[in-house]
Amino acid sequence: MNKALEGAVSKGAETELIHLYDLNYKGCISCFACKLKDGKSYGKCALNDDLSPIFNKIEDADALILGSPIYWGAATGEIRSFIERLMFQYSVYDPDRSTLFKKKISTGFIYTMGVTESQLEEIGYEKNLKIMEMAMKRIFGASESLFVTDTYQFDDYSKYVSTLFNEEKKAKRREEEFPNDCKKAFEMGVRFASTK
Repeated sequence: MNKALEGAVSKGAETELIHLYDLNYKGCISCFACKLKDGKSYGKCALNDDLSPIFNKIEDADALILGSPIYWGAATGEIRSFIERLMFQYSVYDPDRSTLFKKKISTGFIYTMGVTESQLEEIGYEKNLKIMEMAMKRIFGASESLFVTDTYQFDDYSKYVSTLFNEEKKAKRREEEFPNDCKKAFEMGVRFASTK
């Protein structure tokens, strides 16, 4: 995430990194206040919690990049709850599946995971994760994903029950591939800052 922000800053963009784990909120509660005709919360999430000011910032933003580790084939519960609340308020129940978000912005995901690239395809993670990308594209106009695979999880594998992994291979991949992953994230930030 930091590399993506560095890329955006290199093109003159102002950025902010927000850690969802620091916020107090929950997922969508299906109150449908954001869908109520002439309701005071039409097009806005009615829940008032730590996400409310974040949503206001996103409405003023030119781009949004979300980052999450992958747990059991999906993004974390925190990011999932955030996305539910973010997107549902703008989603219109009409035949065109219209959006109430007032402009088009670039959105992206950076996913990190312990599985290898081949396991990503074999298990079907990519297909599962692309569903969220398609939904973001419908609401906000554009979306892309960066998959960072076979990540180095521990500074010292001997301290953890992790015999599934080969520590030397993990360390080698981190040394050889992680700089490329960081470069791709940086380039995402550059693209997003250059698209207005």
